[in-house]
Amino acid sequence: MSITAPPETPGTRTTKHTRKSGHFRRLSGVPHIGLIVVLILVVVFAGVETDSFATSVNLVNVLRQVSVVAVIAAGLTLLMTAGGMDFSMGSNAAVTTAVAAQFLADGRSTTFTVVVSLLLATVIGLVNGLVVTYTRVAPFVATLATATLLDGVALLVLDGLSVSIGEHLSTLGSDKTLGLPNLLIVAVLVLAVVGLVMRFTVFGRDAFAIGGNEHVARLSGINVNRQKLVLYALAGALAGLAGLMLLSRLGASSPGTGGLQLQLTAVASVVIGGTMLVGGHGTIIGTCLGVVLLGVVANALNLLQVSSYFQQISVGAVLLVAAVANQLHKKSSHH
Repeated sequence: MSITAPPETPGTRTTKHTRKSGHFRRLSGVPHIGLIVVLILVVVFAGVETDSFATSVNLVNVLRQVSVVAVIAAGLTLLMTAGGMDFSMGSNAAVTTAVAAQFLADGRSTTFTVVVSLLLATVIGLVNGLVVTYTRVAPFVATLATATLLDGVALLVLDGLSVSIGEHLSTLGSDKTLGLPNLLIVAVLVLAVVGLVMRFTVFGRDAFAIGGNEHVARLSGINVNRQKLVLYALAGALAGLAGLMLLSRLGASSPGTGGLQLQLTAVASVVIGGTMLVGGHGTIIGTCLGVVLLGVVANALNLLQVSSYFQQISVGAVLLVAAVANQLHKKSSHH
């Protein structure tokens, strides 16, 4: 006599399906889950392929290297959330690095150099804001033109030569506090402050409102022009800070330090992290994950002795994929 299992009732199938879909929805509801999964996969792959990846020395080195990008990406996240864009932040950092190196090499004090460099970077950001706000030139076009100009200025300041700063800024670039690189501590503080501003202040909420719909933001009483100027000036200041951090880590300023490559890495990090290119949405947590992902990928490629050309290809490819995904997310959110 054969024994057959009782047929599965529709209710039973519905319960199982509901349970599975419920688990999937909970998982997909985790912020940045796709980015987290990709990061874990890259870390596991790198750890398996090379023994030197998972060492504490290498991981600390990765975090030190991405600190400069993280500071630029923090300012860019806030600016892009408000619908702005500054493609000159990497070039601003290059000019800051060149000017600071020349000051220090000429015997100026570290305090004077830091203050003047940050003020210069802030003014550059403010000029970008004035052009974008009052001439209505597209931010991409205006700041890309500024980037080209600043790259030339950096070369003029350096006169095409490498300028060493000796032991100046070594406390920032080489020393540690509680076992953590000072560069990383500065980057974490910047990211934390920007994240808190975006989440809990009127200034941050206004940035989201402007990025969502600038016309509606004006009608609601937000001083959009003033807000834009502050955002671009802040982006400039953070670019200057990143330039000083880069100078402290390298110990010298050379032609090609900073510039477009640094900028593209920061933009890719921000876009990968989910900040909308058209404004209205952005998170510092996503930006942090994007920065770390690109840093880990670059480090893994170095350890695997992959050509540096492929590293540039990888950043460009990741940026393209993230931009497409960003656009698809925008379309799906409107339905």
